[in-house]
Amino acid sequence: MTNIEYEVLVQILASLAVGLLIGIERGWSGRKEDEGDRVAGLRTFSLIGLLGGVWAQLSAIIEIWILVVAFAAVVAMIISSHVIGTRETEDIGVTTEFAMMLAFSLGAWAAFGYYIYAFSATAIVVTLLGIKPILHKWVSNLQTEEIYSGIKLLLISLVLLPLLPNQGYGPWQSLNPYWIWWMVVLISGISFVGYFAIKYAGNKIGTLLTAFTGGLASSTAVTLSMAQFAKQQKHKTLFMGGVVIASSIMFIRVLIEVAIVNISLMHQLWLPILVMFAGLLIGGIWLWFSDGDSESEPEIELKNPFNLPTALKFGALLGAVMLLAAAAKEWLGDQGIYLLSLVSGLADVDAITLSLARLVLDDLNASVASMGIIIASATNTLVKGFLFAFFVGIKQSLRLMGVLLAAVIPGLIIAVYMI
Repeated sequence: MTNIEYEVLVQILASLAVGLLIGIERGWSGRKEDEGDRVAGLRTFSLIGLLGGVWAQLSAIIEIWILVVAFAAVVAMIISSHVIGTRETEDIGVTTEFAMMLAFSLGAWAAFGYYIYAFSATAIVVTLLGIKPILHKWVSNLQTEEIYSGIKLLLISLVLLPLLPNQGYGPWQSLNPYWIWWMVVLISGISFVGYFAIKYAGNKIGTLLTAFTGGLASSTAVTLSMAQFAKQQKHKTLFMGGVVIASSIMFIRVLIEVAIVNISLMHQLWLPILVMFAGLLIGGIWLWFSDGDSESEPEIELKNPFNLPTALKFGALLGAVMLLAAAAKEWLGDQGIYLLSLVSGLADVDAITLSLARLVLDDLNASVASMGIIIASATNTLVKGFLFAFFVGIKQSLRLMGVLLAAVIPGLIIAVYMI
């Protein structure tokens, strides 16, 4: 067998595999229907995928328009079958019909040698077909304000963002409207994902998953929620574990933000950040399992997933931090950046992280920015312990404070020697 013959055989088999994969899902989905009632099953989809591959090979030999004619013929047969089927039943769904068209198209794509793309698209098709009940459940649970929030997020990201000027304004040209609004979109998107993670997964599995998913949106919000609930419970260690786990997720969020804004900082940040993350995660799990039986599970109060006034406030905060960071660097040097990081970390870690990562692209020293991000993250972590102690009591929160310190101090030491 020559190399050309071998390649053609592999391409044809790839086309068959595409149809087979989609056919398995469609056959399993319609397994309760009688043999003659199904529009298409495993064999039909396999043949359609193979048909797409064969005609793609023929089009390479003859003319490309042959493939277009073949696809049009397949579509005509699918439409005819659908029309006849709707006369006999009340089912007017066209999911299977579109899946058949995709099977032909993806089979042809694979036959042209684009295996990875064809199989990747096939995996997406099979996934979408297979999670129909979950998708329908999600849609049925959507609320009006959630839909509006999604629309607003699309508007500020796809419509407003491209219109903003991408250049510096103000003192030291430290204010870039495009970049500030892009960071607003980034944080709003993270919070949006965290909101739905909490809504659809957090409360079903309990406090642990709530802490994981809640930390994606706001670890401070999780801390306040856990503290309020701990006041009413005899066993408080469970909720301390939730606070620590949510705090650990904050460090993953910091890494994500840095990677998006300025990935060059990762080689200085990854080790201290991961050490603190690992320490918090281990400490949180230890607190979790060392707790006795809790009386009930905490719930995080879910608010509007995208609130425009909140987004504008964050944008203003980010602009102020960027301006202060530029001023601190100009007037006080490196010590000014460290002081600003310490103060900013008392309230929020996202704004200072994004600002410092951005300033490195201008003229801020990468080591100074990295140390500033570490200081802000460590400060913000320790503040959560004080917040919890404020509501629950210092004596009852000593174990939480000990875990936070034990996790943060090693990361700070590594940062001092590494950065």
